[in-house]
Amino acid sequence: MGDKLDTKQILEAVERREMTAKEALLALRQEPFSDIGYANVDHHRAVRQGVPEVVYGAGKPKEQIGGIVSSMLAHGERMILVTHLAPDAAAFLETEVVPEGTPFRYLTDARLCTIGVLPEPDGIGTVVVATAGTSDIPVAEEAAVTLEALGNRVKRLYDVGVSSPQVLLRHLPDIMNATVIVAIAGMEGALACILAGYADCPVIAVPTSVGYGASFGGLAALLSMLTSCSCGVSVVNIDNGFGAGYQASMINHVRK
Repeated sequence: MGDKLDTKQILEAVERREMTAKEALLALRQEPFSDIGYANVDHHRAVRQGVPEVVYGAGKPKEQIGGIVSSMLAHGERMILVTHLAPDAAAFLETEVVPEGTPFRYLTDARLCTIGVLPEPDGIGTVVVATAGTSDIPVAEEAAVTLEALGNRVKRLYDVGVSSPQVLLRHLPDIMNATVIVAIAGMEGALACILAGYADCPVIAVPTSVGYGASFGGLAALLSMLTSCSCGVSVVNIDNGFGAGYQASMINHVRK
C-alpha cells in the first residue's frame, strides 16, 4: 500500500544506520499533505494525533472519495476508515480504487468501510459497546468498527435496554470489567444512566434518532443523556457512533 515511510520508520532506519541523516531530513521535509484540488489530504495526522485521517463520505461524489483514498494509499496508509459511505460509492472504491488483494469491508447498515488489515488490539482493556435496542445497532456498528480499526478489543452487548433489566444484569461482569463503555440508545436514552451506575469507567453516551414522534429525531435522548444523574457520563451528538468510538479509543490507549 505504498512505499513511503512514516516518521517512526524513518527514525528507526537512522537508528539502524540504514538511512543517513541527510536522507532522513529529505524524507521528513516532504509535504505533510497532498493538495488534490478539491481536498488537502493530511498525511501527518497520525504523527500528530496517533490516528490517520478518517474520510467522511457524506456529500462527496464517489470520485472525490476515491481520489482521497488513492492519495492515502499512495502515502502508505495501512488502514483507512471511510464513514457515512453510500453503497454505490463503496462499490466504486472496491472495484476502481482499492488495489486487488487489499482487504475491503463494507457494512451496509453502518454505512462504513475499512480498507486494509485491522490492527491487533493494543489498548489497555476492553471497550463495551452496548445498545438499548436492535434498531440502534447501525450506530453501534459504526462505533464498534471504528474501535477495531483503531486497535481496540470490543465486546458487543446488543438489545440490553432498560425495558428488559434481567438481560442487562446478565452482562454485569462485562460491564464491570470494561475500560470504557459506549452506550447507544434512542427513545428516552436511559441506558447510559443505568450503565454508569454499575461501572467504574467512563461511559460515552450516543443518542440515536430512533423513536416515536415526541423523541424529535433523537433530541429527547440527547437531553436525557446530558442531564443524567449518574457520574462519569459524557455525550456525543445524535447518531455519532464514529465520534464515540474515536473518543473511547483515546481513553483505552491512555497509559500511565
